[in-house]
Amino acid sequence: MNMTRKTPSLRSAQGEADVAQPDSAPTGHPRNSVQAYDAAAFEHLRINLSAAEKRVATLKGRRSVKKDAQAAWLLKAITCIDLTTLSGDDTPQRVRRLCAKAANPLRADLLEALGMQDRGLTTGAVCVYHRFVKTAVDALEGKGIPVAAVSTGFPAGLNPHALKLKEIEASVRDGAAEIDIVITREHVLTGNWEALYREMRDFRQACGEAHVKAILATGELKTLRNVAKASMVCMMAGADFIKTSTGKESVNATPLVSLVMLRMIRQYQEMTGIKVGYKPAGGVATAKDVLEYQVLMKEELGHDWLQPDLFRVGASSLLADIERQLEHHVTGRYSAFNRHAIG
Repeated sequence: MNMTRKTPSLRSAQGEADVAQPDSAPTGHPRNSVQAYDAAAFEHLRINLSAAEKRVATLKGRRSVKKDAQAAWLLKAITCIDLTTLSGDDTPQRVRRLCAKAANPLRADLLEALGMQDRGLTTGAVCVYHRFVKTAVDALEGKGIPVAAVSTGFPAGLNPHALKLKEIEASVRDGAAEIDIVITREHVLTGNWEALYREMRDFRQACGEAHVKAILATGELKTLRNVAKASMVCMMAGADFIKTSTGKESVNATPLVSLVMLRMIRQYQEMTGIKVGYKPAGGVATAKDVLEYQVLMKEELGHDWLQPDLFRVGASSLLADIERQLEHHVTGRYSAFNRHAIG
């Protein structure tokens, strides 16, 4: 095999200076906090659909990341994956396999060829239902990989509010360091923004030290304006991340919805000085997909949002395709998809 040992540098599609090495430490920043409810911060929001669509259309037409640069971007992407299993037939054995893959996301020969064998490369987190939090925490002990639990009646979010809070508290007790909550879509669809704010504020308080990702289920919010307002309200109420989808809706993460949410993150930072993270989830299945999101993150928000403390990707099959692309980079050959185990 023709194995290259050159460590690729992470460069933008236009070949500008290095952005970060794949093992860079996350950028430190203050955690978001609950802000006072202020309707004036979002009630005026409007979305120029044609301009947004035009902006998104430029991503594929003028951006191209190739060779060593692409390998470096994909290595960085691995560190931002929330490796996920959220199936009705999940078992402890499946979760333990997933955790093993999260701790060793690339084969040893590929790590060596890419000069990454001593970098401690792992995924950003493992994401499971509450039922399997303890299993994942035990499997990842000493690995430095957080466990994220989906919560609050995931995916529909229609459980009684008190039960949602108890579910969050139970996952935190079991060791979850991150909680992915789902909002009540009804609050958005009826324009009851204060109810959404109170709900999100309660979720944040129930999480305590665990970071909270607010899943908006954007495919069910009807309009981009609703997506923008829901993003702002959830950040105002203390969300550490805003996330597109549960992965169970008919429409999940899209670049267009992502653009709107990223612009709201930028606006919130301008208002408060606080950086909030972003997580696309559902439908990000290929290396090409994640590269598009990485380029959008860097162009809209900057270098800090290429790090796992501000960028996560909820995915189950993405890692296998990234590993396949990196094997092609090293050997010049593609292998069958089923040779790259998810977990």
